[in-house]
Amino acid sequence: MAVTDSTVTIVVDEQDDLFYTRTALQAHRPGEGRITVQPTPASGSPAALAHDMLYALGKRLAPGPNSPDVWLDSVNAAWLAAAAWGVAMGVRHVVVPRSHLLTRRRIDQLLAWRESTGAQLTLLWQTASRGLPPVLARVERHISGRDQFEALLAEPGPIPARPFFPPAPPMARPAVVADAGQSRAWQPQEARTASLRPGQLAPPCLGAMATAQVVQAAPALEIASEEAAALAALAHPLITGALSVLAFTRVGVGSLRFTRDLDITGDVCAIKLHGVGHRYCPLHAVPAWARPLLAGARAHHRLTSHPPGDGVFAPVMLAGAQHLRAHAGRLPRLDLSLPASVLVP
Repeated sequence: MAVTDSTVTIVVDEQDDLFYTRTALQAHRPGEGRITVQPTPASGSPAALAHDMLYALGKRLAPGPNSPDVWLDSVNAAWLAAAAWGVAMGVRHVVVPRSHLLTRRRIDQLLAWRESTGAQLTLLWQTASRGLPPVLARVERHISGRDQFEALLAEPGPIPARPFFPPAPPMARPAVVADAGQSRAWQPQEARTASLRPGQLAPPCLGAMATAQVVQAAPALEIASEEAAALAALAHPLITGALSVLAFTRVGVGSLRFTRDLDITGDVCAIKLHGVGHRYCPLHAVPAWARPLLAGARAHHRLTSHPPGDGVFAPVMLAGAQHLRAHAGRLPRLDLSLPASVLVP
């Protein structure tokens, strides 16, 4: 992998000066789009560095041999999750101390993550520079000296510090409440077909942006801040996004099966869900706490090169269904019951 652009910087610290490590740790400010990733010493897990990245992003993997996060032991799955959160959270600068201890494979993983996210990457090489592997020796930007390092950390990154999530637009007309007590929204004729004859195709269903022009979004149900924080700490973007939607809508999990990329508005202020045959496809307002989480799910979907018409949550409705159920069970206060019967095609 050739690295020649200025968004990768090598900071050479041959004397292993404590100043550089301390300054790097103090620079960790996720709210400003800058994180410091501390590699786990001597970890033999292939996905260890991706887990360190997720930890720096505020995500916590569930512990234990039967953990519902066991699928993040896969290198590709873990780095994809880290890239999705990096994009969704607007990370613009990543600092990695003691990068001279990383294997070449893990350095390649870091560089690939940078390619996916567009963030700036700074590696602290805290030994003699003659030990740089070829892929880093080709980096154009090498610095040494305390003043240069402090100036580097003060530079703006190549992407915004944080995505802008504007407040949801005011609702124009009162929502209709279903008999079952769930919040529902008025729907245009194309999304509330009364019945379909056997073999008859459902009418085309508009995406969230088009629907939002003519339909008010049902208000989000409130949850406690502790539950929102618990959801935000989940490591896998699709699981986090799916459980978040269930929490603020209280719809059945089957409603997520057909949710497409185009069913989430560009500002992540509304999401459209779908019933069988598109007989009932409500539009729901997304609360502020859930917007970064749904942005993570959408980023994950797009990083895997899916077209907008594909289901965003499809992987966790099928292969990842057991992980989705396990995480739901770890959040008993949210009462997110997920029967196995609705998680199969």
